[in-house]
Amino acid sequence: MAKPTISLKSRALRYLSMREHSRMELSRKLSRYIQEGDNVEVLLDWLEASKFLSQERFSESLVHRRAARYGNSRIVMELKSHGINAEAINSLKTQLADGEVARAREVWQRKFGHQPVDANERMKQMRFLLQRGFSHRAIQAAIKSGGDDIDFDEDETG
Repeated sequence: MAKPTISLKSRALRYLSMREHSRMELSRKLSRYIQEGDNVEVLLDWLEASKFLSQERFSESLVHRRAARYGNSRIVMELKSHGINAEAINSLKTQLADGEVARAREVWQRKFGHQPVDANERMKQMRFLLQRGFSHRAIQAAIKSGGDDIDFDEDETG
């Protein structure tokens, strides 16, 4: 006995009920199930008009999920890869910039928790945070602070 086929609309709503998706991501997922007479763009337009699909909610959700582990450049790159427009990204960049040093310090503290003892260890710690997408300024502030309050008078921006 064959399984009943699920409509494209039902699939889309099921995906969206699990988590927020970008328009591009949802389109890519649904494209595997297109049957004759289906129009993904019309469905996506309807989902947006009905407020089931929202670029703003997706962006906020992605930032919320990633902010505890990644830096601004990594999050912005991921938003761009999901087709989020530049205006929305710029507004999120401002929000992210405010807490990047604190997030970098938190990630550094969880991974290392101690000041580097030599130049090799310092480079290892910096590379780790850089791969996570943190700015040089945030990395230097996180490592320099060693979990203490940051002294911005001596901040070495890079």
